[in-house]
Amino acid sequence: MVVKDKNNFVEAITNKSVDFRRWYTDVIIAAQLADYSPVKGCMVIRPYGYALWENMKALLDRKIKDTGHENAYFPLFVPESLLAKEAEHIEGFAPEVAWVTHAGNEKLEERLAIRPTSEAIIGSMYAKWIDSWRDLPVLINQWANVVRWEKVTRPFLRTTEFLWQEGHTVHRTEKDAEEETLKMLEVYRDFMENDLAIPVYTGRKTEREKFAGALKTYTLEALMSDGKALQSGTSHNLGQHFAKVFNITFQDIDGERKFAWQTSWGVSTRLVGALIMTHGDDSGLIFPPKVAPIQAVVLPIWGKKEREDEVENKMGEIEKMLTGVCRLKVDRRREHTIGWKFNEWELRGVPLRIEIGPRDVQKNQVVLVRRDTREKEFVPISELKNKVLKVLDDIQKNLFERAKKFRDENTREVSTFEELASTVEKKRGFVGAFWCGDEKCEVEVKEKTAATIRFISPDSKEGKCVLCGKTGHLVYFAKAY
Repeated sequence: MVVKDKNNFVEAITNKSVDFRRWYTDVIIAAQLADYSPVKGCMVIRPYGYALWENMKALLDRKIKDTGHENAYFPLFVPESLLAKEAEHIEGFAPEVAWVTHAGNEKLEERLAIRPTSEAIIGSMYAKWIDSWRDLPVLINQWANVVRWEKVTRPFLRTTEFLWQEGHTVHRTEKDAEEETLKMLEVYRDFMENDLAIPVYTGRKTEREKFAGALKTYTLEALMSDGKALQSGTSHNLGQHFAKVFNITFQDIDGERKFAWQTSWGVSTRLVGALIMTHGDDSGLIFPPKVAPIQAVVLPIWGKKEREDEVENKMGEIEKMLTGVCRLKVDRRREHTIGWKFNEWELRGVPLRIEIGPRDVQKNQVVLVRRDTREKEFVPISELKNKVLKVLDDIQKNLFERAKKFRDENTREVSTFEELASTVEKKRGFVGAFWCGDEKCEVEVKEKTAATIRFISPDSKEGKCVLCGKTGHLVYFAKAY
């Protein structure tokens, strides 16, 4: 347990092994990532949490732009008549759509939906902008907020309003659209694994689980440290479905007028929840250095009063040396004990702690303490700059390898339904099994085990369905958030 301080900054948090759900919310509140708001189901993202999101956003935004996409912004409100054009799509979101019915004291002639996603509003604009094959491809991304009226909410994982990015592209051929869909899936995989240190499986969703109106949906599935899966992002080949609904056509090279092919893809602040649940421990958060709001914190151990100036001077030297090298925080507060500060910065997940006291000043050294392993190392100040960069890089790699080892150790394959049910219940994790492709078998497994098919494996091998015995493909089941 983290020690509780009289000013209530460092709070007691529940052990993960005792109550994982409670641990998750305890950490978010105590580390000041977010707080509950007066609006049911909505959260306030506090500065520390928003700094984390900004770092994540900046890294992903660069990857998206490097693949030729541009950012734009579309309205928050969608006229009901526009949304209703696509019956399958609105049916998929109907229970979650929030409606605006009045403007001031006047009732609106037409209800406005607060966007649950943007296919309708963007599709209507693409119909205006696209006329010829020369206008293609259209490669647009938007960073925005969306609203989905959820009955059960949890900070970052599922909230009524959340932040995300959504890409919407238009192509001349089905082949071009499929290539785009898979390319963005790989962009997400690279971001999650190399920047967030979260290993993911990628694969296609079943017809039952795919995005409403899509031709194909591809998913990125991560395993949280409680053994549950988390859908961390999706990339959809929309085919020509929305193009036909919103009349997105173009004159092709051969002179014929044709419907366009579309894709959409997105990730959200749910990835903050993934970070917490993948890397955190009983002491709090552990952030990968690439996205950590603070990568290193300098903590003075003042010692005797007559030595404080020496410590302060050397700390200033370190601050000057590391500013611009990493995201640095120098904690000069004197109202807290050094033990309290250790607890605080561990709770907040800072990857690296740099301690300096009177004895260290004499030896012209500091003590480096890693958050991931708690290993301590004495480092000469003359070598500090290069050492900090190396250790941060080591922490980033170690967090990924540690999470991947856990994921791999908790991925199993079974051949019978009894094995599937037992493994899902007792061991959790991803459970590979063969499935015939019939939705009836998919639903029956879910009803009996509470596990869903997270993705269809790209592996082409075949075997007998665990439920009906017919020939099927390899899929992975898991209980999920």
